[in-house]
Amino acid sequence: MAARQRGADATAVGQLATQIPGFLVSLVVVAAFSLTTFGPVMGPVFLLVWLASGALVFHRPTELLFARRVLKLRAPLAEERARLEPIWREVTARAGIEGDTYELMIENSTDLNASAAAGHIVGVTTYALNRIPSSNLAAVLAHELGHHTGGHAWAGLLGYWYSLPGRIAWAVARAFARAALAVSRVFSVVATGFLYLFLGCLLVTAFLTVPYLAVPLVAAPYLLAYAGRQGELRADQAAAALGFAPQLIEVLHHFQAEEDAAKALAAVHGKRLGQPWLAKLLSSHPDNYTRMRALEPHFPSAR
Repeated sequence: MAARQRGADATAVGQLATQIPGFLVSLVVVAAFSLTTFGPVMGPVFLLVWLASGALVFHRPTELLFARRVLKLRAPLAEERARLEPIWREVTARAGIEGDTYELMIENSTDLNASAAAGHIVGVTTYALNRIPSSNLAAVLAHELGHHTGGHAWAGLLGYWYSLPGRIAWAVARAFARAALAVSRVFSVVATGFLYLFLGCLLVTAFLTVPYLAVPLVAAPYLLAYAGRQGELRADQAAAALGFAPQLIEVLHHFQAEEDAAKALAAVHGKRLGQPWLAKLLSSHPDNYTRMRALEPHFPSAR
């Protein structure tokens, strides 16, 4: 792994490819905004600045600001660092990677979780840090390292950043459409019907005139979710390659036990917790049993 510490595997490439339609829409939105707001001289400059802004994903101070303000992570306390760093050094030593390449941060949470963010951030919850064995914590950290070495973290954030203007424009358009429909209902059913017809014609026109853009935009959430599930499996495989498959399966058993307990509690109250098929398609994580089955070949007894 030392030869590809900062790679981009098929999952990372897939994430970026899926975001291309969103990027093109964002490019049009930013170009229109910059030209109308700043004019023909400064408008292109603003557009170029936006295009160059993706480099901030790898800028350490910007990453730390993003982690603190958006992800609500913090620097470890002295006692937290004393527990976390030796485990992290073991994981990175097995991978042949310099541990100081990444920034360790803490999330105040009662969930067993960790995260790989931007280009260099590894976040760990206080529960994971304080409540699970060191071997299991090492497996969790190895999984997050797998996200980083596969390029999943930076690719996901970069794709999200460049598709954000398009997402904002779509949200504004939906808000205007809802407001127009609400106003039309006040006047008459006929006006509402005509407005629905008009909006429907716009959507059909978009699919007929630019299907190469409209269809990928509709399919993007499902493709991104699929890429996310593949990324989780690849990160599991990276952790297993470092010898952490048994410990990672213990963590997955913990997750499954929590899900089973939640379902049992819901059944007591007459409710049923299930995931509709559409929600499964939009899930960024495979179910726990799928992940455990994928890890089984890494057990010594399976070889």
